[in-house]
Amino acid sequence: MARVYIVVEGPTEESFVNGVLAPVLWSRRVYPTPLIIGSPGRKGGNVKYVRVKRDVLTQLKQDRSAYCSTMFDFYGLGEGFPGTPLPPNLQNVNKVIHIEQAVKADIIAEIPELRPDARFLPYLQLHEYEGLLFSDPVAFAAGIKQPHLEHRFEQVRRGFPTPEDINDDPNTAPSKRVLAAYPAYSKVLDGTLAAQWVGIAKMRQECPHFREWIERLESLGEI
Repeated sequence: MARVYIVVEGPTEESFVNGVLAPVLWSRRVYPTPLIIGSPGRKGGNVKYVRVKRDVLTQLKQDRSAYCSTMFDFYGLGEGFPGTPLPPNLQNVNKVIHIEQAVKADIIAEIPELRPDARFLPYLQLHEYEGLLFSDPVAFAAGIKQPHLEHRFEQVRRGFPTPEDINDDPNTAPSKRVLAAYPAYSKVLDGTLAAQWVGIAKMRQECPHFREWIERLESLGEI
């Protein structure tokens, strides 16, 4: 059995972990607890590295038999992250991998005696949470009760190699595309319902970086 605290960006990711991800991990004897970044009672956001680092270190120090991970969007990431500014030659998923590795190295250097090399699994979503929902455009549209948007969502998906690649401009990030088609879209409510319809299995099939994260979390139950 393994317990893992996941420091998340806000209520959307908190709801995703509790309502969509957790049931999948339970079957592998992994028990996730989402923690919104910042002080208790806040709504998250403002993902500066100083805040992320503080919360990660706190969890690794307080519960030394548990693991810690993160779930933040690369799109709109705050200042101060190790590995930034990014080298100009990096493309797509290599951007978030570069930052994840730099963040892990920084945490390891801070508290090597608490084994963050094994206990800390940083994850950044490329590019944004809503990208996962485009793993199944039909289920996405059905999940937000807007089936007439199936074709529009499918057009978006066909324009990119994977759902994780959707974000060719700050004005066309995944959530911006959804809001353009459906202005009433609620990230927390609709985003969670859509994720339940799409399902983890489809997300991991379509999104390689997300799949790698899920596989790492699942493996914790075997340790």
